[in-house]
Amino acid sequence: MDSRNQAECGSAKHKGRFSENIYINKSLKNKFDSSDMDADSPPAPQKKSMSRESFHRFSKLLLTSFIILLLLLKILFAIALITLFKNHPQLLDEKAIIKELNYTELECTKQYSLLKDKVWSCCPKDWKSFSSQCYFPTIDTASYSESEEKCSSMGAHLMVIHSQEEQDFITKILDHKAAYYIGLLDPGHRQWRWVDQTPYNESVTFWHPGEPNNDKKNEQCVVVNHRASGWGWNDVLCSSKVNSVCQMKKIYL
Repeated sequence: MDSRNQAECGSAKHKGRFSENIYINKSLKNKFDSSDMDADSPPAPQKKSMSRESFHRFSKLLLTSFIILLLLLKILFAIALITLFKNHPQLLDEKAIIKELNYTELECTKQYSLLKDKVWSCCPKDWKSFSSQCYFPTIDTASYSESEEKCSSMGAHLMVIHSQEEQDFITKILDHKAAYYIGLLDPGHRQWRWVDQTPYNESVTFWHPGEPNNDKKNEQCVVVNHRASGWGWNDVLCSSKVNSVCQMKKIYL
């Protein structure tokens, strides 16, 4: 083989080794690159896990803050209500009275009262005001017990009269043609008693002449009615169907 051929052969062998080296190097590079990628890939799930953990922490913190805020608002609301009703107890009293008596409206007048923080005196609507009392003449007739029960259902009782002024006041608003039960009755032996347990004062009574009829001891209830001599009291049977006058104390606000 001549020198030229030897040179070409040597050159070919050299190229072959070089190509092989390149292939080996590329394989190693790919292997190294693959191993590098495998080594770097685990952090990805770790980042995801850390993100979820942060989200859960934030959610718990937000929920806790919301619960605390609700509790604070509830406490503040309770304190506000206590303060309001402590400073204005009449609000509770008025609501309790209105609920108990089934009244939705009150008619009030401003006054200068000795009672602390009480500047309004009120009666239920359509009731008549006099002194410290409210009065309501009924328009339907009933027996004494039925009349007293009706007054009681309104938080009142049958009228009690202790003065000429009170007698004059009520008779001015009554119907001359009707008779009205008042809260005076005889439980026996002509021992007259007022329904509110106040003393019966014989010196302040307004009986019609000849009344009460002592010969009719079964007439144990009393009405106020009008005769030729004017208004006065008359004892009657408690089963008599007549009108009545209810009375209750004023509501002070």
